[in-house]
Amino acid sequence: MQERLPVLVAALWWGSLGAIGFMAVPLLFAHLPSPAMAGHMAARLFAAQTWVSVACCVVLLLLSRPRGSEALEPWAHKAMAFVLGGMLLALLVQFGVAPRIVARQDLRLWHSVGTVMYVAQWLCAAVVLWRAAASVRRR
Repeated sequence: MQERLPVLVAALWWGSLGAIGFMAVPLLFAHLPSPAMAGHMAARLFAAQTWVSVACCVVLLLLSRPRGSEALEPWAHKAMAFVLGGMLLALLVQFGVAPRIVARQDLRLWHSVGTVMYVAQWLCAAVVLWRAAASVRRR
């Protein structure tokens, strides 16, 4: 079970990013009566997603080293930069980009920056999931 836990956490991280960013938010804009209402709800969903991402990354960091060992787990050797990068991206979007979108500062620019960073975070999570799953298959 211990060796499969990183796969489950990475799957939660990757899947939640996809569900929120590629399904739930577009559906809000398609079905709510006004873009302002959809934007407000999207901001709340993205904020919640930030904390899911941070929690998953912290758990992955904790799982990256066996208790009492200096060596990284096999999956973590090639995935650690993506865990840290994904967590950094989540925090940058939430505290750097999102406030500018909410304040409607150069909306097109900041929405584009936020989208690129969100997709990059999704790709980081995909790499971590791929590498964690590959490590389990090798055992």
